[in-house]
Amino acid sequence: MRIPIDRESQLPLYKQIANFLISEIQSGELLPATKLPSTREMALELGINRITVSSSYAELEAKGYIYTRLGSGTYVASPIEDHRSRNKEAQSKTSWPLWQQRLLAQSVLPTELERDRIGISTSIKDDVISFAGGQGAVELFPADDFRKSLYTVLLRDKTEALEYGDYAGYAPLRATITHILASQGIHAQPGNILITTGSQQAFALVAGLLLHPGDVILVESPTYATAIDLFSSLGAQLVGVPVDEYGMQVDLVEDLLRTVHPKMIYTIPSFQNPTGVSLSGGRRRQLVALAEHYNVPILEDEFVGDLRYEGRSQPALKGLDPGGYVIYTGTFSKMLMPGLRVGYLLACGPVYERLLARKRITDLATSNLIQRALEAYITVGRYEAHLHRARRTYRLRRDSMVAELKNHMPDGTKWITPQGGLFIWVQLPEGVIVNKLYPEALKEKVDFAPGSLFYPAEKSFNHIRLNFAMHNPERMAEGISRLGVAIRRCMRLK
Repeated sequence: MRIPIDRESQLPLYKQIANFLISEIQSGELLPATKLPSTREMALELGINRITVSSSYAELEAKGYIYTRLGSGTYVASPIEDHRSRNKEAQSKTSWPLWQQRLLAQSVLPTELERDRIGISTSIKDDVISFAGGQGAVELFPADDFRKSLYTVLLRDKTEALEYGDYAGYAPLRATITHILASQGIHAQPGNILITTGSQQAFALVAGLLLHPGDVILVESPTYATAIDLFSSLGAQLVGVPVDEYGMQVDLVEDLLRTVHPKMIYTIPSFQNPTGVSLSGGRRRQLVALAEHYNVPILEDEFVGDLRYEGRSQPALKGLDPGGYVIYTGTFSKMLMPGLRVGYLLACGPVYERLLARKRITDLATSNLIQRALEAYITVGRYEAHLHRARRTYRLRRDSMVAELKNHMPDGTKWITPQGGLFIWVQLPEGVIVNKLYPEALKEKVDFAPGSLFYPAEKSFNHIRLNFAMHNPERMAEGISRLGVAIRRCMRLK
């Protein structure tokens, strides 16, 4: 397949490939069900690395242009509207086996219901400036440095790197993680570290072990949307604790511990998703003391704790743990590249062995090759250099977004400038609600994450989450300007 690529262009190569294929699909040159070259074949033909092609295919699949058939290859998808109509048609039929018909009666996940209610688009086109994502800037992904680490590992370890590896994770990587944690005031042993396939698997392992249908879990309100779906899928009852500028309102937690008897507390204490706020030092100590007094485990989600731009760092809850009450989770996906899918958890006591057993029976082990390459990447100092570069870039982008919000948002719009992380939580002017704003924003070719997705129960419809890390200042300025136009139109339509 002849794809014109410009190595001098500022547009990343993966984006050039994706744009070309989208054009070919939309024009009808590539028909539905056409098989595309494998990533290896495409990389060889274009003279580029395979990771670049994989990134292109991943973007196309996320937008619904292609799909992968396990063991067969990658194919051009039918138009998204056709898939929806076929799915609706299929649901109306009774030709499926009974066991599949029973699945149709099961309730969908909370954020899926909310997405349907708002009418969130499943395909955001290239000319839409999206602030909805949960990742960092694509252009900062250290693809070349990581490719060097992969090459080094394959030369050094040969076929050993291609085996399953230790269920708990590559031992040198676990040791390296303990050094990273020590710099954050958390004392850990490699034997208490479990490498997971992203932090999402860590949450799933912990929740699957500690929660049963009907159990109550305390979460922040709002909180991470996918965690809401995960806990709900296990039949847990989510009880939200309100968040203010100092994080979870821990003063409300003790009454809930006495009345609803939760089996677990889930919290994102640093640069919380979606609000960007951090739990104060006093509240951190109070929460850990309550967990000890009421014998309730805490699941601590430290997904972007290293992305601090100003202010004084607070101790991790795990660093305050008197012994076995806090299970700490971290990830390299947000710091480096989402496609790494390498996270970890730190757990002390009998719970560690039980989590290790669940890990083994669900996926045996996280990719041995990627773990080894990640350890090599960190060991030679590239990780710290990347974090320094990311912090500098994201701080500038945060400041740029705040400036643009001041320039373009109408009176009555409010936000708190976060000291780190990826997100700004914006309160819309009185009378402007998400379900009316979202379609107007898409008309202006700008996208955001509706705040109502992030609430476990009672929802707020006048907040949106904006990712300030994904776009350079010029594109960000254009996106915020478009958003301001959409908000003002909503205000006129009231």
